[in-house]
Amino acid sequence: MGRPRGFDEDQAVQAAIGVFAEQGYDGTSVDDLVASLGVHRNSLYKTFGSKGGLYTRALRWHVEHQVRPLVTAVAAAGDLTEAMHRVLATDAAKPGLDLLLRAAVERAPVDPEVAEVVAQCLREIDEALGRVLIAEHPGAERTARVETLATALTATVLGLRLRARAGTSDTQTTEAGRAVAHQLSQHEI
Repeated sequence: MGRPRGFDEDQAVQAAIGVFAEQGYDGTSVDDLVASLGVHRNSLYKTFGSKGGLYTRALRWHVEHQVRPLVTAVAAAGDLTEAMHRVLATDAAKPGLDLLLRAAVERAPVDPEVAEVVAQCLREIDEALGRVLIAEHPGAERTARVETLATALTATVLGLRLRARAGTSDTQTTEAGRAVAHQLSQHEI
């Protein structure tokens, strides 16, 4: 009988989310993971199979436990300004979309499984923002134009998160999101 596992898998996966979100997949070595997660190299490989296995597990956990609750909160927003604020506001307690963003840029083009997870998640964000657009415009219905605007809003959100990662302040990104929401709320859809 083997020794019992000396670490909590869920805690290791959650810690890996932070490492991958900060450093990216290619920028994270197995040594980085071993040091950050506090696990032995052999345990990491035995549990997750590979760095890629841990990454995929971390991305799926991120989507299920961090992104989907955020998408639910966005869909429940009273108006587009509030929806944009909810999706752009980040802090240690609300990690936001950074791992999803990194996955879309770095791994989705080369990893079909990651591409599938990212595409599904982006569709869910589009759907949530589309619901808010419709709710904000009485009499509006789900049309190709609404879907296009929702996709554009999702792209705006991801672009603003990318700018924040590049040094733009959270205040500036939130204000930019608010400005986009205000402009859309002033026009018929």
